[in-house]
This record gives sequence, C-alpha cells and structure tokens, in this order.
Amino acid sequence: MPPHAVAPAPAGSRRPELRRVLAANANLLRLLAITVAIFVVMSLLRPELFFTWGNFSSMAFQFPEFAILSLAMMLAMLTGGIDLSVIGLMNLSAILAALVLGALAPAAAGTGTVLGVIALAICVAVATGAAGGLLNGLCIAHLGIPPILATLGTGLMFTGIAIVITNGYALLGFPAEFSVIGNGSIAWIPVPLLIFAALAVLVALLLNRTAFGLRLYLMGTNPMAARFAGIDNAGLTVRTYLLSGTLAAIAGVVLMSRANSAKADYGTSYLLLSILIAVLGGINPYGGFGRVGGLVLAVLALQFLSSGFNMLQFSNFAKEFIWGVLLLVVMVVNGMKFGRPARPAGAESPTNQNRE
Repeated sequence: MPPHAVAPAPAGSRRPELRRVLAANANLLRLLAITVAIFVVMSLLRPELFFTWGNFSSMAFQFPEFAILSLAMMLAMLTGGIDLSVIGLMNLSAILAALVLGALAPAAAGTGTVLGVIALAICVAVATGAAGGLLNGLCIAHLGIPPILATLGTGLMFTGIAIVITNGYALLGFPAEFSVIGNGSIAWIPVPLLIFAALAVLVALLLNRTAFGLRLYLMGTNPMAARFAGIDNAGLTVRTYLLSGTLAAIAGVVLMSRANSAKADYGTSYLLLSILIAVLGGINPYGGFGRVGGLVLAVLALQFLSSGFNMLQFSNFAKEFIWGVLLLVVMVVNGMKFGRPARPAGAESPTNQNRE
C-alpha cells in the first residue's frame, strides 16, 4: 500500500453511520412509502383513469395552488404559530391584481405593453400579500396576540375587504397572456408546477443554508434560548409572516390565472388541506422542526388520494371528513413523537418576545 494511501473503512463501521442516516430521515422514508402505496393502490383500483398521462397532467396543474399555501403554512408553523389568513389574503391579492388587469389591460391590448400590465398586476398582488403578512407579524410579535387569533381576525378582515370590493361577484376578463401562468406549459411541464418547484427550492435553501433559517429553527424550538442567544425573536417573527403572506399572494396569482377569474371565496377548502399537508409532512405544530422535502411528499400523497377519491366518486363531504380524521390522527401520532414542549417557569410566550 502506498505510504499516503488511506485504508478503506471496514464494512462494519459503515453500519452505524447508515443507521444514523436512516434514523435522521425516518419521517421522509415513511412519507415516501405512504406516497408510493397510495399511488399503487389508486393505479390498481382505476388504472384506466388514474394511471394516464391526462390525469398526471391534470394533477400537475391542480396541486401547486395549495402546495404553495402549504409552504406559507409551514413557515408560520416553524415559529410555533399558524397562519389562518392565507385564504383571505390569497383571494384579496388576486382581486386587486384582477382590478389592475381589468383597468389597464384593455387599453394595452395591441400596443405591446400587455406584459408590462401583467407584471404590474403581479407586483400589486405580491405587495398586498407582503403587507398582509407584515400586519400579521406585527400583531403577533409586537401586540402579543396569539397567532391563531391574530390570523383568524386578519383573515376575516381580508375576506371582508374582498367581498366589499367585488360585491361577492367574480372578476373576469383577463388577457390571454396571463393564462399562461396557470394553464401554460414549458417543454410539457406545467408552469404552475415549475413555479411551485422554484418556490420549494428557494424556501429549502432559505431554511437550510441561511442564518435566517437557523435562527427560525432555534426560535421555534426554544424561544427563550433564542432570545438569550441574541436573536431578535420579534423581528424574526415579523419577517416570517411577511414571507408567508407573500407566498399566499403568489398562490392567488396562480389560482386566478388557472380559473381565469378572481373571487372572495375561492379555495376555502385549501386552509384545512394546507394545515394537513404541513402536519403530515412532519412539521412540528409546536415549532422548530420540519423540512420542505417532507412537505412535498405530503402534497403528492394527498393529491394522489384526492384524485383517486374523485375517480371513485367520493363526495366532497366525504373527502373533507377524511381530511379531518386524517389531520386528527396525524396530530395524535406527532404528539406522541414530539410531545408538547415544556416551558420553563417565567418563560415568555413566543408571541410576545422582545416587547419590553
């Protein structure tokens, strides 16, 4: 053996490392097994409908909307909170974007400035989402309102504003170019799927490769320890909910483009679905733990299940019942796994850190 050669590690020494890797990814492996099992079962039950290119393409256009909302929910839950305003903010952002398109797009038709109007409408939607998320963050971090109450209140407010603006009617009549966002494809890949994939990668990089992500996990795990480590918990909470609101607005743009309309009550079932996906994906509802990979697998599992239910002619009421039962079961299992974190005597709630 050459003097500088390194002897290969014995086979037995690799087993503990392999066990550690498997233990660290046990949740992902379970989710992968569940996803594959659902896919196989649905393919066997209705192969002529489920296992077809048309069905896969349809699913790829459908799930990015609530998958993006699930990313928003994930960020809020990592802080130990929740964002119940995502649906109201999604629809309000879409409606304001629709108003911009309705006011400016007809005049821009045939002038070559339609794409500029579409870009402006998207910017209005994203700015609306960011502003709504900022409001949520300020209410939680600086006013000390519990996240579930703060976002429930703002969500009702956003929905109320949307209803007042539209009188409850749907806004229609967008430029044909705008429909590419929700209905177009690039090299046979649906544009909504590409948008979700890009956002999922960005969120994963943000959480795993930046100081923001490290601080967010630390704050979610132990707010008091994070504060003593010099982390601005209040500022971090505000930035997190701002990102959550921005993602909700992007979901609104995708939904209004696919439906070619915007309305105050679109996607009402997505709230339960986004929470279920986040919890099923391994996001600790008490904060501090969760990975984008688990969320993606949960999205695929529930989309396969939903598509299969449609082909088996399950009613929407039955599906919502199943989603609710599944959420309770997953919460019980996660409660046994994570447990409720004990808060030291005198420790502050995560919703009112740094108020003094």
